[in-house]
Amino acid sequence: MLRDLDIYLRGLAPGVIVTWNGARFDLPFLSDRARTCGVRLGLELTTDTASRSPHAPLHGHAGGYFASWFGHRHLDAYRVYRADVGAMLHLPCGLKSLASFMGFRPVEVDRDQIHNLDTGQLHEYVASDATLTRLLALRRWQTAKHSIDPVLAEVHTSVEVLVLAGPNLDGESDVQRISV
Repeated sequence: MLRDLDIYLRGLAPGVIVTWNGARFDLPFLSDRARTCGVRLGLELTTDTASRSPHAPLHGHAGGYFASWFGHRHLDAYRVYRADVGAMLHLPCGLKSLASFMGFRPVEVDRDQIHNLDTGQLHEYVASDATLTRLLALRRWQTAKHSIDPVLAEVHTSVEVLVLAGPNLDGESDVQRISV
């Protein structure tokens, strides 16, 4: 699966990969998992020394990262919301709670029971998270685009944003491009 993702991203024109807390969890986790499995990825992580969070970093990591993956830059939408909406309104910025606050309906699953989900339930849960991340990033795009990781920022003067949101409501993969 990691190799397939890497091949897929390598084949796309450079853009922006949008995550929710990917700088502190998803991307370092994927990097660690790939290393454990002996899979080489085009994912590059650079320590973000200014990254601060009230939560402990992923085990084995000092904090957050700036990221690029085969020329794709990274936007952690969690950071965008935490920096202003969460701070001003004193809201937690977990994906599910913030999405609910913003009027979206996330698929809720007891984290302790994720391993008991069947394939269809797991797919629905993961697709919900990806879709919510996409919708929240797009809702704040005028602000969010200024928070794209600076990795490769001086190389590209114009870039397309790739919002890899997984399956859409029709069950097909949804990749949306937005020019920056």
